[in-house]
Amino acid sequence: MAMRALSSAASGMQAHEFITEVISNNLANISTTGFKRSNVAFQDLLYQNEKRVGTNPAGDVIIPTGIQVGLGVKTGAIYRIHEQGEFKQTSSDWDLAIKGDGYFIVNLPDGSTAYTRAGNFTLSPSGEIVTIDGYTVQPGISIPQDTIDVTISEEGVVSTLAPQTIQWAIQGTIQIANFVNEVGLVAAGKNLYAETEASGAPVITNPGEANSGTLLQGWLENSNVNPITEITNLITAQRGYEMGSKVIQAVDEMMQTINNSKR
Repeated sequence: MAMRALSSAASGMQAHEFITEVISNNLANISTTGFKRSNVAFQDLLYQNEKRVGTNPAGDVIIPTGIQVGLGVKTGAIYRIHEQGEFKQTSSDWDLAIKGDGYFIVNLPDGSTAYTRAGNFTLSPSGEIVTIDGYTVQPGISIPQDTIDVTISEEGVVSTLAPQTIQWAIQGTIQIANFVNEVGLVAAGKNLYAETEASGAPVITNPGEANSGTLLQGWLENSNVNPITEITNLITAQRGYEMGSKVIQAVDEMMQTINNSKR
């Protein structure tokens, strides 16, 4: 019995330690553009049945309640909360935020595709719109070298103005991707996400189409981490860890008492 209590308490301490690690990562990325906070889901472990509910050993009475003893807790999942973060104005022509659903589509050097909510873009030496790591933003729009002004509409249309002209030239349209289950995306680092079987295939559209979000030029989406909520959760996790340690201490004292009584 004592060993069972020790195991359950230890699993609880590990669970609350795990919560602390997730909260730490959330708080570390509180200023990361487009970051989505994570949450932890736990599951109780298998139960030991000392007396099964509904059994009828005497043959005359159905037992309404049995005796089940829990064996602790385990981590079931870590999932991201993809709610919209607040917007921050930067006034940079190449900073973009998605207002609503969707992800920017990024081509990686190995030929694969990634997705991001971080719209802090810039231009490559050849004039192509790229991420801060130099990855091309689909569909690969190049800006003429003599451009003196640029506008990006809510629908993603990129227009440029050349010297001594009054006519804006359309260079292309930035596309975004949506997923049936965006929680199924896997984080790949560098503010990027990768498609998985759980997320489903991307539905690529222009901004504003098919329930996709629209673009805001000169704005960035902040992290959706709420520091007050995270600190509250951290305190709760700390208290849970302390209670688990107290259970272990209590069980240890009980075992010592039992051992002393046998002498």
